[in-house]
Amino acid sequence: MLKVSQPTPSHFGIYVTDVEKMVHFYKTVFGLVETDRGVGKTFKAPLVFLSSSPHQHHQLVIAGGRPAEATFSTVMQLSFAVPSIQSLRDLKDQAVALGASKVLPLNHGNALSVYFADPEGNTIEIYIDMPFYISQPHGDPLDLSQDDETILRETEAICRQDPSFMPIEQWQAKFANAH
Repeated sequence: MLKVSQPTPSHFGIYVTDVEKMVHFYKTVFGLVETDRGVGKTFKAPLVFLSSSPHQHHQLVIAGGRPAEATFSTVMQLSFAVPSIQSLRDLKDQAVALGASKVLPLNHGNALSVYFADPEGNTIEIYIDMPFYISQPHGDPLDLSQDDETILRETEAICRQDPSFMPIEQWQAKFANAH
């Protein structure tokens, strides 16, 4: 059971046209596990519940019912934290192999991100947090062909040049004291 002390974002759902294709995409790219599926009694559409944690029954719900003629998704982005820069590279490649498009790697200073559209056009972000804070929005090109050490060194240099720079621990303390 997820323990929270205040309202905390915990899961999201998206409407899709092809349920099985999208379930396959998210299970394969992100290693999510199917925890349940069925047709809702009050929500008359197929639902597939996916999670990466035994502490949360579902973190993503794939819901049928998106019209095939829908020209764009109203989802701004679905974001997935990943453990390493190499994970960014590997997941990007795997997503593209399964039909992802519009790949955009960005260095936000406080995070390294790769954005892409899933097979039905929903924007996905995969990211790794950095130990820095700089005000957002911020986005420089991110060259994942560089080695990890170079990327980290360049990220720190970018951040230290920004007037809002501070170590993440300092930003976290300010946040905690303000709330």
